[in-house]
Amino acid sequence: MAIEIKVPQLPESVADATLVTWHKKVGQAVSRDENLADLETDKVVLEVPAPVSGVLKELRIAAGTSVTSGQVLAVLEEGAAATASPAAAAPASVAAAPAAAPAAAKTAPVAPPAAANDSGKLAPSVRRMVEEKQLDPSKIPATGRDGRITKGDVVDYLDKPAAKAAAVGKASSPNQVPVPATSGAAGRTEQRVPMTRLRQRVAQRLVEAQSTLALLTTFNEIDLKAVMDVRARYKETFEKKHGVKLGFMSFFVKAAVEALKRFPVVNASVEGADIVYHEYYDIGVAVSTDRGLMVPVLRDADVQSYSDIEKNIGAFATRARDGKITIEELTGGTFSITNGGTFGSLLSTPIVNMPQSAILGMHKTQDRPVVVNGEIVVRPMMYVALSYDHRIIDGREAVQFLVTIKDCLEDPARLLLSV
Repeated sequence: MAIEIKVPQLPESVADATLVTWHKKVGQAVSRDENLADLETDKVVLEVPAPVSGVLKELRIAAGTSVTSGQVLAVLEEGAAATASPAAAAPASVAAAPAAAPAAAKTAPVAPPAAANDSGKLAPSVRRMVEEKQLDPSKIPATGRDGRITKGDVVDYLDKPAAKAAAVGKASSPNQVPVPATSGAAGRTEQRVPMTRLRQRVAQRLVEAQSTLALLTTFNEIDLKAVMDVRARYKETFEKKHGVKLGFMSFFVKAAVEALKRFPVVNASVEGADIVYHEYYDIGVAVSTDRGLMVPVLRDADVQSYSDIEKNIGAFATRARDGKITIEELTGGTFSITNGGTFGSLLSTPIVNMPQSAILGMHKTQDRPVVVNGEIVVRPMMYVALSYDHRIIDGREAVQFLVTIKDCLEDPARLLLSV
């Protein structure tokens, strides 16, 4: 029986998506729940799983095409236990696909089960790297769970001389077209690469924030010795009990929540001529991925424990980098935190994530000489920045908000006592 493969229902906030990649060709065998294609929206990558096992009979939509909810992408012949011959499986146009499928279904042998590191089972971010470098997944040693290939495995494989030689001269994306330079030394080239939908959306929102908000940034520095002492004292016990490492971010989230309670306007947003005060604390934590910056949201961060925060942030980061994050996890948020220090940034002015009104920027922790009780000592110091919408947040509130975070982190007992 022929079954139509359709675009899954897209969320209300997403009008359409782009069919980025087909992972199966006409005539190839497909297992139930195997990923057939990747759909990219301006927020996340969605997978299109096969509803049943069978043979891919027809491709209706070519890669690179915009699609909408319910649109038919392909036709799958249920129960057909055949794969295409090499000729039938070769790349073909979408228009030629229907003619190739019947012959394949009759003549080709049953396909063996896919290997654990088969390209159809790769995470989207790993699959993108493999396809951009035109690598054979079966040759990449896998160290991930259940024998899956990780991004680190791909990077390690590319470091090998043989792999480097194989990748020389190949474009880093199907859409990347080397363009000879109009002038200069021989051999100079350019590459024109279309922005991903996520990158376009990020660019649009950043420009919108710059042109809409009255952005201003205030700075301070924090002595993190007390926090580092607490982490050093309890890190082993904490990890043994909760199964997660005690990081800096949970302290910053807790300090931010305490500061937001004292200065509720920083947790507010502007809607027309109104200021909307949010009486809950949904904290967005920026995560960098190959596709761009994502900001998953910690819901009700005020009632989450330190271990809950660390576990949730770790899970968000993993799902975001593997392309598994959901739109619901990226929606909303009343305040955001971004950590440029993970990349070595010493100071920056982060841009507010609209419609929020403020964002906290963390930076690199660096040993510096400071004066404590009249003496010069070396302490682990971090510059922090608060960018805010000056339309509703005054400088006094912004500065005191940042001082509250500083006080809470330099004396963590304040977080327990709310003083």
